[in-house]
Amino acid sequence: MDTDFLFRFLLCSLAVNYAILVIWFLALVFFRDGIRALHGRWFRLSEPVFDALHYGGMGLFKIGVILFNLTPLIVLWWMEGG
Repeated sequence: MDTDFLFRFLLCSLAVNYAILVIWFLALVFFRDGIRALHGRWFRLSEPVFDALHYGGMGLFKIGVILFNLTPLIVLWWMEGG
């Protein structure tokens, strides 16, 4: 596989995934009550549980992005001579 293609793919994937993370964060900051009301129709969650689930979800998502996008991107860049 072409390393240049892989490098560009990982870079685009990293940008998209971080954009998703930022949108998720901004949605919770500005529309927290609406999101909580929507989730409240489906699940009975207290406010601390709702916050913990979203905070944990964002943390897990960020770890996945770092593990599967950023780390291979850095290794590829390092292998190419930086």
